[in-house]
Amino acid sequence: MKKSVKILSVILALVIVIGCFAACGGDKEDTKTTLVMATNAAFPPYEYVDGNEFVGIDVEIANAIAEKLGMTLEIKDVDFGAIIGGVQSGKFDMGMAGMTVTDERLESVNFSTTYATGIQSVIVPADSEYVSFEDFYTGFDADGNPAGVKEGIKIGVQQDTTGDIYSSDVPAKWGFGEDNVIRYKTGADAVQALKSGKVTAVIIDNEPAKSFVAANDGLKILDGEYANEDYAICVAKENTELLDSINKALAELQADGTIDTIIKKYIPAE
Repeated sequence: MKKSVKILSVILALVIVIGCFAACGGDKEDTKTTLVMATNAAFPPYEYVDGNEFVGIDVEIANAIAEKLGMTLEIKDVDFGAIIGGVQSGKFDMGMAGMTVTDERLESVNFSTTYATGIQSVIVPADSEYVSFEDFYTGFDADGNPAGVKEGIKIGVQQDTTGDIYSSDVPAKWGFGEDNVIRYKTGADAVQALKSGKVTAVIIDNEPAKSFVAANDGLKILDGEYANEDYAICVAKENTELLDSINKALAELQADGTIDTIIKKYIPAE
């Protein structure tokens, strides 16, 4: 009888130890090893597909950040307009797609420090009568702001981008008005619309603009910059720990010249 009690005591002790181990293990959060980045891989040279691989400035910088964090980068190619919502909901850890910080976007997500600077440029047919985007306006008021848009002007943009946001504004704020802007899923779609005569011009970031012009005969970039902007990485508002880690990694990558080297690889100094 005593032997049975002793065996039972040992069994109970083992059950308690195993239960405690399981409870402790359940309370401990598994270390996250994958950094999920949402992008729109139709934006050369920042992100695009070469063969079966994602390549570009953002891709290489994101990989360098993941390495700094001891993580593996996983890229999700989605519509540009789905990036903010996906990051906000936690579907993606971060969004990186030549994305500019705007007041509207800051209502939904936080942004890292700037890692690159972009320019919005205007693409037109090579035989276009227009020399500058300012030629799209009817005239200017006493403060130098556009008074109106010429009849027939149609601007093609990639939907939800800053080119879309800026050009859709009213003429007095250097936009062209909602009625004169046609949105496309990708920049490439907008360029095809330009080639087929559906739009007067396409407004898009300068580096992709150069890539599109180089790949399509009969197009050119107008003189002048439509807008200047800074690119940053978006992160969910509550994910402050990741944002701090990304900013720390960016600072180190900027200090050691990694980011500059990556950018120059894709955008050689002219």
